[in-house]
Amino acid sequence: MKIWVDADACPAAVKEIVFKASERLKVEVCLVANQELKIPKSPIITMVKVPKGFDVADAYIVQNLNANDMVITADVPLAALVVEKGALAINPRGELYNEGNISERLSVRNFMQSMRESGLIQGGGPAQFNPADKQRFASTFDKYLHILIKKSK
Repeated sequence: MKIWVDADACPAAVKEIVFKASERLKVEVCLVANQELKIPKSPIITMVKVPKGFDVADAYIVQNLNANDMVITADVPLAALVVEKGALAINPRGELYNEGNISERLSVRNFMQSMRESGLIQGGGPAQFNPADKQRFASTFDKYLHILIKKSK
């Protein structure tokens, strides 16, 4: 079992939660980004730098993902691919993506993107990450991490 982090836009607070859990529970973590990131010195925490480009990090994660893995991402299309492969995907704000909600999330994301592209909506984007988001993530992450650990034994 491994935790993958779509790390380019992942909040630092989320990465810290993942690092601490990794060390405490001895679970491998791999951050994937198109730039060099600081990570703790640890044999179980690694970082892969991929070339810049559209969905390059996503493709790397999907190609290397196993069904008993977890992916931390705010990227809904990536989350859809993760769920399709039978793995878990969690948003940095603590939302679990699953077979029951991913198609709706993808539809809403695509609709909003088309509205922005047509000029009907200006700007947008998620609200600033806050302490409540951090707490929701920590709770969801902890719950599903323990489920995966039990499942992998």
